[in-house]
Amino acid sequence: MNLVQILILGLLLGGVYALMASGLTLLFGVMRIVNLAHGVFMVIAAYIAFFLFTELGIDPFVSLVVTMPSMFLFGVFVYRLLFTRIDDNDRYSEMTVLLTFGLALVIEGLLGYFFTGIFRSTNPGYATDSFLIGDLFVPKGQLYGALASLVLLVGLWAFLGLTKTGHAIQAITQNRTAAQIVGVNVRRVSTISFGIGMALAGAAGSLLSYLFTFFPGQHWQWIALLLSLIVLGGLGSLKGAVVGSLLLAVLSAFVSNFLGSTWSPMTFYLALFVILLIRPQGLFGEKETV
Repeated sequence: MNLVQILILGLLLGGVYALMASGLTLLFGVMRIVNLAHGVFMVIAAYIAFFLFTELGIDPFVSLVVTMPSMFLFGVFVYRLLFTRIDDNDRYSEMTVLLTFGLALVIEGLLGYFFTGIFRSTNPGYATDSFLIGDLFVPKGQLYGALASLVLLVGLWAFLGLTKTGHAIQAITQNRTAAQIVGVNVRRVSTISFGIGMALAGAAGSLLSYLFTFFPGQHWQWIALLLSLIVLGGLGSLKGAVVGSLLLAVLSAFVSNFLGSTWSPMTFYLALFVILLIRPQGLFGEKETV
């Protein structure tokens, strides 16, 4: 395959991966939550988009107006119900790993009970169509997904940089204690941040519904991949999540082309292993000082 063609496919998929990873890295940056349930939240949103498409004929992109607000509210509910009970624990980050792991198992069981383990996906016309540019082809589904991801990520950056709540989120990311001293309502801002992270998972789920097939247990594959992306970019760094997603998606596309698709997932795990050995803080993460 033409090298330019591989690059195009990798960049388009990387744009979608960046959206998926952004919510996960936002939660870690603001609240030090290692959210192992992020993948299953994406799958929930994918099911919502799927049934909106099959039952009501609503396009996956239009379903964003449903999945994002509904997942935001669900995220606020989950944070208030579970995470506020442990936010004063000395081992808060470690506790979030156990809590979100258990939450992912519970939700996976419920999804499996109600929807079984059948592979599903939406099939809008553009999902299998392409634009032809000379000898190159640009899949419409991936292109639209990458553009939607770009719009949402730009919106997220604008929100963080131009709004009072966004400034508060950035202040908590930099120094939680100092932000609280100067009057930031940490619990309120953390609740909003968790909701935003889940809204981004909702958007990713709508795109996931037609770009890939999905079933309840598939969220473990997604969370492993997303953790690789945010560790490479630097935990808590949105810029790192985007750059890491694009780099690994392109690298994975080349590996898939030259070595076969079965080797493609190994790209992410090998990158995770190497980055932890060489630069544990990631490309854009800050090295912790004792």
